[in-house]
Amino acid sequence: MHPTGILLDERFRRHATGPGHPESPNRLKVIEEALGATGLLEECVALPAAVPPDTLLQSVHTHDYLTRLDAACRQGYPYIDVPDSAICPESYDIARLAAGGVMEAARRVARGDLRRAFCAVRPPGHHAEADRSMGFCLLNNVALAAMVLKSEFKLDRLLVLDFDVHHCNGTQNTFLADPGVLVISLHGHPAYLYPGTGFETETGIGKGQGYTMNIPLDPGAGDDDVREAFKSRVVPAVGRFAPQMILLSAGFDAHRDDPLGNLAYSDEIFVWMTELVCELAERHAQGRVVSILEGGYNPEVLARCVPEHVRTLRTA
Repeated sequence: MHPTGILLDERFRRHATGPGHPESPNRLKVIEEALGATGLLEECVALPAAVPPDTLLQSVHTHDYLTRLDAACRQGYPYIDVPDSAICPESYDIARLAAGGVMEAARRVARGDLRRAFCAVRPPGHHAEADRSMGFCLLNNVALAAMVLKSEFKLDRLLVLDFDVHHCNGTQNTFLADPGVLVISLHGHPAYLYPGTGFETETGIGKGQGYTMNIPLDPGAGDDDVREAFKSRVVPAVGRFAPQMILLSAGFDAHRDDPLGNLAYSDEIFVWMTELVCELAERHAQGRVVSILEGGYNPEVLARCVPEHVRTLRTA
């Protein structure tokens, strides 16, 4: 068993998105109950959420955006930038708590206090750009964690792997010109699915050319397509790069029963991907993996798949 941390804070549920919004507080309620019922909460180390200094947030986001987001929340706006990105008066504070918790999880794994960590946070992050919100995301949690690892631990080969059904436009754009961060995304084909980015031809710019890999999957793609993509593309790319640590954007909305996705993954493929990521981490990155919750909008799928994901992080 690997010492594994869990970031799960009741305050994340106070980010109120309104009736009928798919990114609801109930997502975390369901996850916490399922992790409790399986005994995983007791078996893992509880990680703290904490507000990070603005200087760290500005490693990814512009000062103007952070100021605008703060003001929009305090003034009671219903959303920021796009109607999808619902906010309430507490949303900026909660987004900062979540981002700070993810950064601390990354630190503890980098230091060797923990081998693995799972961060059950909301709002999610991978669509958030430097200067604007998109697709439910306010702050880019995984990108902020990567920046902490680069600046505080001098890690210069980080892998961000994203298996959410939607392309990680914000994460990709943060590191598009950075050869020190390999961003690999498997997602529904952008010709058919939000946000319309993540074509195979998007491979990085400047010194970062070749350090962005997009694997778009056609509607209805399932387990066999994922296995083939990992074996033929992901595993060789990770082997060449040899990351020092792996950050996982873990979205569960590619499941066949998710209301917002268009792929057909089974429960089992999430375990298989997690096992393979852990295997790659053992081979290249001293076993170090930090997983961060992104999408996943079917409560029953979350209740089944998240505990199995965490169990696999502990045991694989």
